[in-house]
Amino acid sequence: MSSQQLPYPLFIETNQQLLQDILKSLSIGHNLDAAEVYQRLTAAHDPEKLIDINNRYYQKQLDLWLSTLGRKPGEASPPIALQEKNDRRFLSAEWNELPYFDYLKQYYLLTSQWLMEMVESAKFDNEIKKKLRFFARQYIDAMSPANFPATNPEVLKLAADSKGETINKGLKNFLEDLEKGHISMTDESAFEVGRNLAVTRGAVVFENDLIQLIQYSPLGKTVSEYPLLIVPPCINKYYVLDMRPENSFVRYALEQGNNVFIISWRNIPPGLDSLTWDDYLEQGVIQAIKVSLEIAGVKKVNALGFCVGGTLLACALAALRVKRQNPAASLTLLSTMLDFTDTGEISVYIDPAYVQKIKTEIGTGGLVPGRDLALTFASLRANELVWFYVVNNYLKGKTPHAFDLLYWNSDSANLPGPMYVYYVRNMYLENNLKIPGKLIMCGVPIDLKKINLPTYVLAAKEDHIVPWKSAYANVPLLKGQIEFVLTASGHIAGVVNPPANSKRSYWSGKSIGQDPEQWLASAQSSLGSWWPHWSAWLKQKSGKQVPASAKLGSKKYPEVEAAPGRYVKEYCEIRYSKQQAA
Repeated sequence: MSSQQLPYPLFIETNQQLLQDILKSLSIGHNLDAAEVYQRLTAAHDPEKLIDINNRYYQKQLDLWLSTLGRKPGEASPPIALQEKNDRRFLSAEWNELPYFDYLKQYYLLTSQWLMEMVESAKFDNEIKKKLRFFARQYIDAMSPANFPATNPEVLKLAADSKGETINKGLKNFLEDLEKGHISMTDESAFEVGRNLAVTRGAVVFENDLIQLIQYSPLGKTVSEYPLLIVPPCINKYYVLDMRPENSFVRYALEQGNNVFIISWRNIPPGLDSLTWDDYLEQGVIQAIKVSLEIAGVKKVNALGFCVGGTLLACALAALRVKRQNPAASLTLLSTMLDFTDTGEISVYIDPAYVQKIKTEIGTGGLVPGRDLALTFASLRANELVWFYVVNNYLKGKTPHAFDLLYWNSDSANLPGPMYVYYVRNMYLENNLKIPGKLIMCGVPIDLKKINLPTYVLAAKEDHIVPWKSAYANVPLLKGQIEFVLTASGHIAGVVNPPANSKRSYWSGKSIGQDPEQWLASAQSSLGSWWPHWSAWLKQKSGKQVPASAKLGSKKYPEVEAAPGRYVKEYCEIRYSKQQAA
């Protein structure tokens, strides 16, 4: 297709429609009307305060206009509005050197600052202001001049230099992503599960409709007596903990002499859309514990859960304890919430109206598409995880760099409606899990205090999904000796942090009461990965060294197929078949 066959106005129209669709998706059922929001904002201010805010804004706009009019060609002008240091949208020289685009940029920044000041000074209660702040930021991010081809000088320059080929390539990228159902954040052709991701040698030793259980081949002649069972999040695929060999947490655990098992959750198809929270406990976590113990021939596992996998694991152990079963020697919780008092910005999406809506629609059956959940989480950092790729892929016509973690991030999984509704209502909305006996799971009342185990709690300082102080709030809910560790970076990069990467650091120390800031002030800072610190802690809870088995599984649980197994690939296969049919 040549540039003559694709009129530029058509591309602008397509991009504007894309922006509207994304902004609508980011609102997740909240109908945002700019005029109505502005009316409510103005009504929530004292008249004098409102006049003051507007007068200062108008004066800055006048100063910007006069500065632009008086600017000579090639002459730099002191900025009226400054962008934040970590704002990557306006880094190219054209945004500063060309007066028209410099004006657009500063006009946008001033208007953004005015709108956020209007929100912050409005007389609303904290919950309303929190939501208003978040959706104002979504609107601000979406309306950046960098997001439109006609107002982005980098896009125009690339289009001119390439004689329109970047426009063609951008539209091609857009249509391909439309077919895939998500924005490409990485060069997806560079990765394949089982080829260069999730390649640690092992086998599926058990499967049911919900999970496959993978056991990995030991890397030494002996292993620790108690196996390590990993419960990953069920929203994405398990291989976040088994990426490439150099950043595989699973491989590292094997190198440390552990007998490692991991759950591979099913990407739920329509026929399983009525599965419940209890099904995830009984058919998932508890079944995996049982099989791991039988294969290893022991009575204890070291149990590790990541994110919602950690929540499921804690619930399963608490339920088993009531049933007089205590199958764990230790518990590790990575970026996990048990106390949902402060869930961060994700809470703006979850209110009684939303929960009632999903309960009506999918409470007894139905699917929550993984791509919708992925977009929700991406919206928490929309400039980095949405608009950067919209501009890079569709406006500039570029292919994103190959990055394994972002490939995994796009490889999401569906959840069954009843399980999802139960999780959102009882955890995020009502925060029932922290109340002893409030919830009945697997037929018994759940009390997290029943989990009397040595526990390693890891949080990530820049985590936008599980705020680190919320992870610290797990400490008073659990009984036993608690080791709390805080790592640098975010929800995924903080966890997937191999020792070879010495750029990051972590803080460690015994818990001292319920104040996270007090803990941090007394914690010891260490350079490097938290993995060796965790491994040293785990060795003390792993029993003696025993000979490693030459065969995976057992007579009762023979090998089903080689790792990574079918379940982790199912979404790719379903997506591929749809493309073929089209």
